[in-house]
Amino acid sequence: MSTDEKFMQRCLDLAQLGAGNVAPNPMVGAVVVCDGKIIGEGYHQQYGQAHAEVNAIEAVEDKTLLEKATIYINLEPCAHFGKTPPCADLIIDSKIPNVVIGCIDSYSEVAGKGVAKMSTAGIKIRVGVLEAESLALNKRFFTYHNKNRPYVILKWAQTANGFIDIERSNNEKGVFWITQPETKALVHKWRHEEAAILVGKNTIKVDNPSLTCRNYEGASPIRVIIDQKMRLDYGAFKVGDRAVQTYVLTEKAVISKGKLQFIQPKDFTISSILETLTQLEIQSVIIEGGATTLNNFIQADIWDEARILTGINPIMSGISAPQLTGIVSESYQFGKDHIKILVHA
Repeated sequence: MSTDEKFMQRCLDLAQLGAGNVAPNPMVGAVVVCDGKIIGEGYHQQYGQAHAEVNAIEAVEDKTLLEKATIYINLEPCAHFGKTPPCADLIIDSKIPNVVIGCIDSYSEVAGKGVAKMSTAGIKIRVGVLEAESLALNKRFFTYHNKNRPYVILKWAQTANGFIDIERSNNEKGVFWITQPETKALVHKWRHEEAAILVGKNTIKVDNPSLTCRNYEGASPIRVIIDQKMRLDYGAFKVGDRAVQTYVLTEKAVISKGKLQFIQPKDFTISSILETLTQLEIQSVIIEGGATTLNNFIQADIWDEARILTGINPIMSGISAPQLTGIVSESYQFGKDHIKILVHA
C-alpha cells in the first residue's frame, strides 16, 4: 500500500463504524495527517450529527498544524447546507492545504461541487485513492441516488440439501430453524445495517416474527410487509406491536395507527414496490422471505446481493430454496453453518 492508500484505508475502517446509524447519509471517515502522522481522525457517527470532517478536525489538538496538513476522506466533502454546514467550507476555513478523496459523491447536491469549491480556494486535491473500495462501502447510498431504488439484499437459510422450509400441508405454524442459534446474532447485525426488512404476508402468518435486531445491539430496521389483499389482522402478530416503524403494502384503504401504517402502491410489481420504498426514502432493504417473495425479486431480476446461509442438516422434502446465479464475493464457515454471498453479475 502507498502512504495515501494506508491513510485512506483508515478512513474506510472508521467510516464502517457508522453502519446502520447514519442512513440516509453515507458512511464517511476522515483522517488528518501532518508529517506522516495522524493528528486527528473521526467518522460520521449518527444521522443529523457532525460529519466525519468535523470530528476529525476537532480532534486535532494543535490547530496550527492544520495549515500544513492533509485531510483524507473516503467521500467528497459536501458543499451544501443540510442538517449541518458544508464540510468543504470547514476545510477551507481551517486552511488545510491538501485533500485526498476516495471517490466523488454522485448525489446531485454534491456531485463535484465540493471539489470545485476547495479547488477554487487553492487547495491541492487528489481524487480516486482506493476508489473502488470507497464506492463499494457506500453502495446503498449510490444505488439509491443513481438507480432511484433501494439497494436490494436477498437473504435466506437453506438445509444441507437445498430446502428453505418444510411442507406445511396441514397449515402448521412456527419457525423451522435451519441454522445454529449463534448465527442469529449475525443475521440481526445484518438487519441493523439496512434501512428496512421486507417479507410477504405468509412469513408473518406462519412464523409470526418480530423482524427486529433483538440479538444485536443496535436499532432495528423499518419493517415492510406485502399483504396485497389485506389478509392479516396485525393486532394478532408481533409486527403489530408498533414498537418499530412498520409499513404494510396493501391495495385496501386502511387507517394507519401510529407506527403501523398502511400504504397503497400503484400496483404490486417489484418495480412499483421499490418505487414506494424509494418515496419513503429507504435506501436499502433486506428481503427475508418467504420463497414466493424472494423468487419474485429474482424473476424481476432486481437484486444487488444475495446472502445464503446453509445449515448442516438435510430434510426429506420441503419447499425448494430459490435459485439464482451471481458472482461469489464471499464464502466461509460461520460455526457449523456455511455462508455464501453473491453479487449481481
